[in-house]
Amino acid sequence: MRRDFLREALGERTMESREGLTHLLMRLLSNPQLAPSHRGPLDTLLRAPAASDPGQHPETTEEVSDSEEEQQEGAAATAAPGPPPEQHRHPLVPPEQHRHPLVPPEHHRPPLVPPEHHRHSRLSNTQLALSHRSQLDTLLRQGILWDPLAPPEHHRHPPVPPGPQADPGALQSSSHSSATQSATLQGVTLSEPVAEAPADPLEATAQQMAAECVPAPALPPAALPCPPAEPKDEEGEGESCPICFEPWTTSGDHRLAALRCGHLFGYTCIDRWLRGEGSKCPQCNKKSKRTDIVLLYARKIRAVDNTEQETLKRSLEQEHALRRKAELECAQCRLNLQVSNEECSKLRKELQNLRKMKAQFGLSSSQSQSSSLHSNGHYVYSTGVMVSQAGGCRVMAFCEPLGCVLASQPSAHSSLVPGFGVKKISTATMKACQYIPMHIKPIRGLAFSRQQDSLLLSGSLDNTLKLTSLLTNTVVQTYNTGVPVWSCCWCHDNHNYVYAGLTNGSVRVYDMRDTSTHVHELLPLGTRCPVASLTYLPRAASSAFPMGGLLAGSLAGGCFWELQEGTAHQPHALPLEAGSCTDIQLEPTSRHCLVTYRPGRSNPSLRCVLMEMNRTAEACSCSPVQTFTAGGSSKMLTKNSIFKNPTKDNSMLVCAGDEASQSTMVWDAGSGALLQKLPSDLPVLDICPFQVNQGHYLASLTEKMVKIYKWE
Repeated sequence: MRRDFLREALGERTMESREGLTHLLMRLLSNPQLAPSHRGPLDTLLRAPAASDPGQHPETTEEVSDSEEEQQEGAAATAAPGPPPEQHRHPLVPPEQHRHPLVPPEHHRPPLVPPEHHRHSRLSNTQLALSHRSQLDTLLRQGILWDPLAPPEHHRHPPVPPGPQADPGALQSSSHSSATQSATLQGVTLSEPVAEAPADPLEATAQQMAAECVPAPALPPAALPCPPAEPKDEEGEGESCPICFEPWTTSGDHRLAALRCGHLFGYTCIDRWLRGEGSKCPQCNKKSKRTDIVLLYARKIRAVDNTEQETLKRSLEQEHALRRKAELECAQCRLNLQVSNEECSKLRKELQNLRKMKAQFGLSSSQSQSSSLHSNGHYVYSTGVMVSQAGGCRVMAFCEPLGCVLASQPSAHSSLVPGFGVKKISTATMKACQYIPMHIKPIRGLAFSRQQDSLLLSGSLDNTLKLTSLLTNTVVQTYNTGVPVWSCCWCHDNHNYVYAGLTNGSVRVYDMRDTSTHVHELLPLGTRCPVASLTYLPRAASSAFPMGGLLAGSLAGGCFWELQEGTAHQPHALPLEAGSCTDIQLEPTSRHCLVTYRPGRSNPSLRCVLMEMNRTAEACSCSPVQTFTAGGSSKMLTKNSIFKNPTKDNSMLVCAGDEASQSTMVWDAGSGALLQKLPSDLPVLDICPFQVNQGHYLASLTEKMVKIYKWE
């Protein structure tokens, strides 16, 4: 009953899918693994006449074979034995496309169905005989064929019957594509064999077809085929030796080893490689030797692809480096900007000062041009020499034998050479050339003798009076006064004597031949005020004032000490204003003196009074000739000057420093007219006229520099 039921079901299903049955038989015939003894029955089923089963479907009698020639060919194919397996390959498929069992499944090409076999699709299902149906039923039960109308989950892989292995020649000639993938053709699905070469299933089918058709026993669960395995990813690339393509091991001769370059190999392979002619890494061609082989102890090597992460890290480091570089450049630019701003502010200040000087110089130039009609000359700015950046300059003197101007200043290197000294300024180059240290405290007086010995007399607030040779730039004699010295001068009638004006108002006389102490002391006539200025007036064959002596000036007034025999001096008080005299200067040829008064209540401006020295039968006196006024400030006790006009022998010039306008005022002594106003950046402290190479110059000293003007 079960057999009849299966046959009826099979007949009904195949009637519904005649085309599928025809293609199924053609697929079996094109299989190269089909035994020759099975090809005859299958060919007979394909070519069976329609009258084989006349009682089942009479309505399909019109679909018979095309001709009797086809029936004769089908009968001949049934009677004749099948050709060898290699002759059953499709004649239209090239030999190189025949599948090989060792070729990967993805390289297999599905076999082609010859077009001439398509004409058998017109065969009716009623052409199959009952005996043929039993044979197909047996193939269905054994799993060789699948029911095209059954659900996919009911399809089974063919069982693997025990038996002998397939013939190697037949395996090599067969197509491996049909053994590794399923193909669906017109609703008919072919099963995928297992990886091992099974026994020929059609051989078992032939034996069962020879016997009675009995139901196939049910397969146990363990014998059921597994679903087709999914293709694995190619992860074994890092688990095999790149020389022998065999997996490396964790121990033994083929254990994992590496070279210095980092590439991995099996130990025996890389050792054999380096023992031979190869002295480079097989992967990167880097020079290697056997001593570079290092054994690695790892059960499994798996490299994580962190290329993108490392690239991002390098990019981040580069960005950090660029950022640090940019920050450094920004800091340098800020520093340069700050320095530039400071320099710019300094230049602005200098520009403002230059504009002021230009305006003042323009005014003085116009005044000098207007007065040049009377004086026939004026002073022109020549150069400026920086003496001390820190300031501290006070007095100045000119050495005619050496042709240099000396200005007092503090030491520029107080840590190495402390104290104060003088700086030489060459009149040939108009540049500072040398510094000579002398005293510990500031210098208040400088004077040269008229002898050609180049000895400099200096008095300082350190209670000393010193003689310095400018030829050797060393101190040759020191006198301890015991009291700070404010002024000093030479005796031009006897060059062995020098004078020192002290802060107690007295004047001491020192003999160069006696180095122990002073030889005489001139005591003040009135109050004890510091002697601010000392000037010696030599003897001259003049009826008005023939005697010589010392002219001393202090805040209390002025006194003329007439020189007698030896060191004896006779004092003569001068009729000066008490309490305001700051400086007294002499012009020895004309016997005129210039007395400077500081501003006071009765006279709010600075005054310079030109006086003429005269002598009566009883005493010496002086009378005013001309008065010159300047600004309303005088705190620095400026030393002024009176000298002959460079272009007129009978005319004199008066020069005084004006603190209010920070300039040097030049007047004509005869007319009292202001000739020039020479600007300066700081208050003028001392003025010194000198002559070099038939040129007349005027030097004005400030706290920091010396400005030199030339007469033209």
